[in-house]
Amino acid sequence: MKIYRVDLLKYSINFIFIFLVLVILATNIRADDQHGLADCLKIENDEKRLKCYDKIADPKKVSYLTKLWELDKKMPRGKYSFMPHRSNYILPFAHNNSPNKEPIQEASPDMDVEETEVKFQISLKINLWQDIFDKDMDLWFGYTQKSFWQLYNFDDSAPFRETNYEPEFLLNFRTNYDFRWMECRLINVGFNHQSNGRSEPLSRSWNRIVGNMGFERGDFTLLLKAWYRIPESSEDDDNPDISDYMGPGEIWGYYLWKNTRFGVMLRNNFQTDKNRGALQLEWSFPLSKKIGVYIQYFKGYGESLLDYDHDVNRISIGLILIDWN
Repeated sequence: MKIYRVDLLKYSINFIFIFLVLVILATNIRADDQHGLADCLKIENDEKRLKCYDKIADPKKVSYLTKLWELDKKMPRGKYSFMPHRSNYILPFAHNNSPNKEPIQEASPDMDVEETEVKFQISLKINLWQDIFDKDMDLWFGYTQKSFWQLYNFDDSAPFRETNYEPEFLLNFRTNYDFRWMECRLINVGFNHQSNGRSEPLSRSWNRIVGNMGFERGDFTLLLKAWYRIPESSEDDDNPDISDYMGPGEIWGYYLWKNTRFGVMLRNNFQTDKNRGALQLEWSFPLSKKIGVYIQYFKGYGESLLDYDHDVNRISIGLILIDWN
C-alpha cells in the first residue's frame, strides 16, 4: 500500500506539471497583445488608428483565422513570438474500448495496455519571416507534439505509450478571395515531418508536402488540408501503406457561439474496395478566460502514428487552452 501511494503521488505531480505548462502557455503565448495600444499609436492615418483601437477593445470583431495567422496588417502582429498552432489540451480521461495492444506487446510481451489513458497535445508556431518581399505572405515554423500516456497503468510504471513529433515549415499567403458562400482568408504550402522517435518494431514516420486553405463566414471556419507523401525507399519505410489509411487530406470545421467552440474533422482514403477514414467531434466551453472544458470523440484510423492502421473508438474529456475569444 505504501508503494502504491508513492506511485500515485509521483503520477499526480507529473499530471500537475503538464497542466501548469499549459497554463503558463496560456498566459504568455500572446504576450504581444499587451503592446497593442502602443502599436496603434504608431498608425498615422486617423481612420485606421481608430479601427485598430476598436479591434483591441472588442476582440470579438477579429475573426478566428485572423487571430491565429495574423492576417490583418492593421492589427499589432507579434513577430518572433510564439502563438497557438493547433489545439493545446490535456485529457486526463481518454477511454478507448479497442486499444492497439499488438505492437506494444510485440516489443514488450509482458506489458499491458490500459483502455483509459491521458492524451495531451502541445502545438505552437512562430513567424520566422513576415511580409516576405513586402508581399502578403509569411514564413512560419510550427511544432505539434501529441502524447498518449498510460498514467493509470501502475503495474508497468505508467509509461508513455506513444508520442508523435510534428515539425513543419509553412509559407502562408494572406488572401481575401470572396466567394458567395465563404471568404478564402489564407492559403499555405509547406513541408511536414511526423515521427514517433521509436526504434523498430515501433518506429513510424513520414514526410509530406502539404497545402491548406482557410475559409470563413461569420462564426464558421472551414479548413481544407491536403498532402502528398514524399516517397521513401522500401528498406527505410516503416509504414509503407500509411496513405491507404490516412488518405490525401482532411477537412476541419469550427463553429463559435458565445466563446463555445464546436468542431468536426473528417478524413477518408477515397478507396472503394477498402474504404477507411476518421471522424473527430469536439465541444469546448470556457471555465475562465484562457481555460475551457474540452470533450473530444475520435473514431477511425490515424489517431496516432502507432495506430495509423488500427480502428480507434475513443471518448475523452479534459481541459483546453482557449485561443478563439
